[in-house]
Order: sequence, then structure tokens, then C-alpha cells
Amino acid sequence: MHRVRLRVRENILRDVSRVQPEHYLNILNEHGRGWVCEVAGQIVGFVVADLTRSSIWALFVEPTYEGRGVGRCLHETALDWLFDSGAKTVSLSTEPKSRAEHFYRQANWQYAGQQPNGEARYEMVRERWLTTRSSRP
Repeated sequence: MHRVRLRVRENILRDVSRVQPEHYLNILNEHGRGWVCEVAGQIVGFVVADLTRSSIWALFVEPTYEGRGVGRCLHETALDWLFDSGAKTVSLSTEPKSRAEHFYRQANWQYAGQQPNGEARYEMVRERWLTTRSSRP
């Protein structure tokens, strides 16, 4: 997962010390759950959902696999799990004016303001997700 995280073209991790492999394990073992998409035994995308904070902590796709539905499948899986586990509102943050921000807007996330670090914050409420999910082919 960390390899994919470091290869992205947007939402670049400028300070690599901020997110280390043990951070993934902490969230996965204590606060949430994660899913990966593998192709030929290699992880090409992943999502980590934090139930304690009702958030999507990370969602990244290998650049060569963008636009193939990997992110959408991971996104839907994480949101389904968070809401099925009792979350009422889920949040995330992303780099403003990025493809990821466009992705979240297209997926019906609601802009909720700018974070102190400059990232755009988004929220998804359970009812909006259920409506969005049921309208998808």
C-alpha cells in the first residue's frame, strides 16, 4: 500500500515521515478496515476506512490503473462498510483542484470547507450515500 501511496501524481506526500507503514497497521488493527485491489499479485489500489473517526483515511490508485474503476470499487466498499457499521456521516480530505477532488464531487460528496493544512474537506451523510448508491448502474 505504501508503495502505491508514494507513486501517486497528485496528493503527493511531501513529508514521507508523516505516513509510514506502521500508520497503516495502526488504523487497520485498531480503528478500521482496509481493502486492496491486486493485479498479478501486485497491489494497484487501496482504501483504508477509519471507523473511530468515521472517515476515509486513504484511497489511492496506482497511476497506470487510474480510470479503470479501481478507485470507484474501493470507494464504494469502504463507504458501504462505514455506514453498515453505524457511521452517520463520513469525512475525508483531499488536495484542492485535484482529480481526486473531482472524483469525490462526482460521487456526490458535499464540500465542508478547508482544513488548516489547506486540504479540502468533504462529507457524505448516510442518506445521500444510499440515494447515490441506488442510482448507480
